[in-house]
Amino acid sequence: MRKKHTFLDHAIQLLDEAGQLSRRYFRMPLDITLKEGLYPVTQADTDIEMLIRSALATHYPFHDILGEEYGLTDLFSAYLWVIDPIDGTAAFAAGKPTFTSLIALYKDTKPLFGIIDQPILNERWVGISGEKTQFNGEICQANIATDLSSARLSCTTPEMFDQHDWRIFQSVRKQVASVSYGGDAYAYGLLARGYIDVILEADLKFYDVAALIPILEGAGAVITDWSGNTITPDFDGSCLAAANPQLHTKVLELVCG
Repeated sequence: MRKKHTFLDHAIQLLDEAGQLSRRYFRMPLDITLKEGLYPVTQADTDIEMLIRSALATHYPFHDILGEEYGLTDLFSAYLWVIDPIDGTAAFAAGKPTFTSLIALYKDTKPLFGIIDQPILNERWVGISGEKTQFNGEICQANIATDLSSARLSCTTPEMFDQHDWRIFQSVRKQVASVSYGGDAYAYGLLARGYIDVILEADLKFYDVAALIPILEGAGAVITDWSGNTITPDFDGSCLAAANPQLHTKVLELVCG
């Protein structure tokens, strides 16, 4: 247990340092380039990931590291660090304080902890396996209401769906009270705090969701793929998060049809 928290302490320190870089670049002129899939990337993305990767490689030279910008360093370790340096690069480039930096540590494919950090608003979620999730040092709880007709649905952008997936999203949209777009990983933090009830997304990568899993589970929420399966590094990119098991079951029935 103490070893897990030693890793966590180091991850928090690295996010403090990453936050300094984020604030330095935020709302400053930045060159935006597009990588495969037309996803934007800036110097903030690459600098932050390099900062974190370099520190992890120095302190834990035999651990695996997976990051959005520089891929997988595979040393066949039981430990896997997962980094998303700027989740929500489009929001970051537009000056919106809804981007986040994500770090997670897995052992034998199971999460030890995950962190969502929003350095502009000074907001941080910490989820430790087997413990209650904390938001800025206080325990947070997802919504316990199970009525789908009063639920608040969210996804980052409709552009993440193909035609088939968009029809599924719309079938859920017709059953809920409201829908909002945007937020990226920040929206999952809001779900953990009770402000969003359902998130339905597609075309994600493991680094997008690895840190979110222990955070949501520690807040009483449920996160799976669209078939109800546990999300693993080789998942199909689909993601269904709901504030509680009953609500998750109701949405899953609509998704699976």
